[in-house]
Amino acid sequence: MDALKSAGRAIIKSPGVPRHTWGTTKHEKLPENWTDTKETLLEGMVFNVKYLGMTLVGQPKGEDMASAAIHRIVATARAGAKKFRKVTLTVSPKGIIITDTETADLIENVSIYRISYCTADKTQDKVFAYVSQSQFNETLECHAFLCQKRKIAQAVTLTVAQAFKVALDLWEIAQEDKSKKGRTCCSCAASDGQTEMMEKQCVPAASPPHVPSPSHPAAHKPTAMEGKLRRSFFSASLSSLSPRSNPTRRRPIKHDSWQHGGIEVRN
Repeated sequence: MDALKSAGRAIIKSPGVPRHTWGTTKHEKLPENWTDTKETLLEGMVFNVKYLGMTLVGQPKGEDMASAAIHRIVATARAGAKKFRKVTLTVSPKGIIITDTETADLIENVSIYRISYCTADKTQDKVFAYVSQSQFNETLECHAFLCQKRKIAQAVTLTVAQAFKVALDLWEIAQEDKSKKGRTCCSCAASDGQTEMMEKQCVPAASPPHVPSPSHPAAHKPTAMEGKLRRSFFSASLSSLSPRSNPTRRRPIKHDSWQHGGIEVRN
């Protein structure tokens, strides 16, 4: 969880994350429907982009590192003759799901815990990129995507940053709930122990063993199995927040038509 907090701080501090002071010009204004409610983010925010490629990096975060990696990816992509692959990014507190836009095939499911940095590049202003750890080994990869507009790249970056915040909030709620259950169990155990001691002092030695009635506190002492069931239920509740749990509620961002061509590079 420390890694999640660290990555979240890095993303929020990223120069590519839009601030509330942005939007002073027409090109910096974010789409109005980029995030309507927290519920929408839990279900998954959808962005239609084009995949530029990937390159290995030596650091998990950093503006200079990301800028250099994006430059390499863009240079390689522009030198290639084939068209960029159209993909769909579904961003949620669980991570980023990448699917092929035309076939709907799953390309990769990137856990939020594997992402260490993301940015909307300042030079390649239509490019969104993130750094994550490979699911096969410990190598770090920078993946870059071409958006239709600069504001879309900014919106994706901000959505990922908010996904980190919501993921952290969910984790803290789970820890608080677990702590409350632990205190309740300890309190019940202490109360039952005192009651049992008093009963032993009052019952004659020749009396049969005391069996608590249904209304007795000992009859309602939580068992270990009940605790497991509660934890399983809570985990299932969090799992139900999967971006694909309610696909009908997803609302993809509507973009203007985009003609394929070279990537704009600012001097």
